[in-house]
Amino acid sequence: MGKKASRILGLDGEGRRSGGLRRSTPASGGRVAYFLIRVLSPLALALIVFSASAARAEVPRASFVVTGEPTSIPYGWMDFCGRQPQECRQTVLPAADLDLSREAWARLNEINRAVNASIQPLSNLEHWGTMADHWDYPIDGKGDCKIYALQKRRLLMELGFPRQALLMTIVRDRNDQGHAILTARTNRGDFILDNLTDELKPWDATGYRFVKRQSQQDPNVWVTIETRRRIGAR
Repeated sequence: MGKKASRILGLDGEGRRSGGLRRSTPASGGRVAYFLIRVLSPLALALIVFSASAARAEVPRASFVVTGEPTSIPYGWMDFCGRQPQECRQTVLPAADLDLSREAWARLNEINRAVNASIQPLSNLEHWGTMADHWDYPIDGKGDCKIYALQKRRLLMELGFPRQALLMTIVRDRNDQGHAILTARTNRGDFILDNLTDELKPWDATGYRFVKRQSQQDPNVWVTIETRRRIGAR
């Protein structure tokens, strides 16, 4: 019997019960110990393997959005760049996906929930007194979908997430209304951070019609989204 198994069963190195009890005889405790080691040890190993698999399964997979040609830049983004030029004067970078580890998945969820809870929802007209699309950070703790998405993008970049994987995205919601969300482009597919739900969802499980989003290389270039095409996660 191995030393580790002996310790688990409370036996000393000579097969005796710890605490000074007499050695078990084959007719009694010895058979029980033998049974426990031969049967429960493989079971424990199986449970360890299962637990490791379950831990990996906590990080889901999704398909990837297929983007098309460059398209028009949202007025709100151009206006935002005019007021926040430092946010838009960015170096063009090679496309890069986020490595979706368990820790990265946890951070995405935490930021999504925290920002959703920290901003008071308020329509663009009520907030700014204009019908013109206004994008900004939550300077007064209020705002609509664009404010939520921009704040999540900023906080995630501050945590070291690659800019190329955090993409402002325009969709049409279930009522065919315009809506802004943040796409996290990962090596396990595209996931959505949305102010309307605390749950991170694969892009094609949102029920939205995707219109366009930022290019991975250049945040000032926007590209169309081909919703009828998708590719599986690598």
